[in-house]
Amino acid sequence: MADEIDERAKDVLRVVVEEFISKGEPVGSSQLTRRGDFDVSPATMRNVLAELEELGYLEKPHTSAGRVPTDRGYRFFVDTMLQLKEPNPNDRKLIEQGLAGNNVEERLGEASKVLYHLSHHAAVVLTPRPSALVVTKIELVRLRDDRVLAILVGQGGQVQNKLVAIDFPVSADELVQASNYLNDLLRQGVNIEDVRGRILTELDAERAQYDVLTTKALKLGAAATDLSAPERMLIEGTGTFLEAPEFADDVKRMRTLFKALDEKHKLLSLLDRVQRGREMQIFIGAESEFSSQGDVSVIATPYTSGDTVLGTVGVIGPTRMNYQRIIPLVNFTAHVLSKALGEE
Repeated sequence: MADEIDERAKDVLRVVVEEFISKGEPVGSSQLTRRGDFDVSPATMRNVLAELEELGYLEKPHTSAGRVPTDRGYRFFVDTMLQLKEPNPNDRKLIEQGLAGNNVEERLGEASKVLYHLSHHAAVVLTPRPSALVVTKIELVRLRDDRVLAILVGQGGQVQNKLVAIDFPVSADELVQASNYLNDLLRQGVNIEDVRGRILTELDAERAQYDVLTTKALKLGAAATDLSAPERMLIEGTGTFLEAPEFADDVKRMRTLFKALDEKHKLLSLLDRVQRGREMQIFIGAESEFSSQGDVSVIATPYTSGDTVLGTVGVIGPTRMNYQRIIPLVNFTAHVLSKALGEE
């Protein structure tokens, strides 16, 4: 793609994208020549713009003589022209202070709020799914004769509570010994799916040789680690789309976007894809099922605890967003969140 256009055309494309992001108005040849960045005639500039349009980087709205970037134009701009820097000191301070909460849930909620505040676009956080929990400790607490509360503590400070119904007698001392036995199986710290697999393997292997206490411990552990709740998606600032002219002036497009946000499964699928990829991904316009709703970009990256990917944090906005500013904000937020969870 990069070999299709010469350096002058690349510079023209860059300026058109930057001007459109800044002002939201189609960019014409006379506007570009007046800037003084290009030592070419108006006729030459028109030819360059026509070439970029023919190659699919620009398009001309039917109501204007100027041109605007296409999804392909934005993609070329993001992939080859951006010079990214760390967020400025004030932004870094706001992010670090915002994520200095006392627990994981608080930090995740604040991550979406601070990203919305700084980006002025919708911010989204995909919370950890229970299966991603790296268990470091299991505690068993009796509630009544047929109910036990299992408390699973994760490596990043996450806590999952599971109410376990039992059909066999168990004393308080046996619960303590059962907790100790289960924790002995978790010395290295593994995710909840591996924990459950290990417990079920132990329970099935030569069951008749286990004593009564071991059998009770394994049954309690198997029930405690049977977590099927999905991850949650926290979204802040969807009303910002009402302020974007490309949506505010197009009722049909706005309805389509809000329907997609309300259904959530398309966005959830996109964020899961980022999580599996284990790196920042940027989806522009028709590049994804969610962003294909029209003039929408999604910038998202995973956050982790140690080497374990827990969830995703990102920003959703018009394709005419300030990528140079937003990408570092998303990346730094994920970095601070990962660092905080890793220190829990």
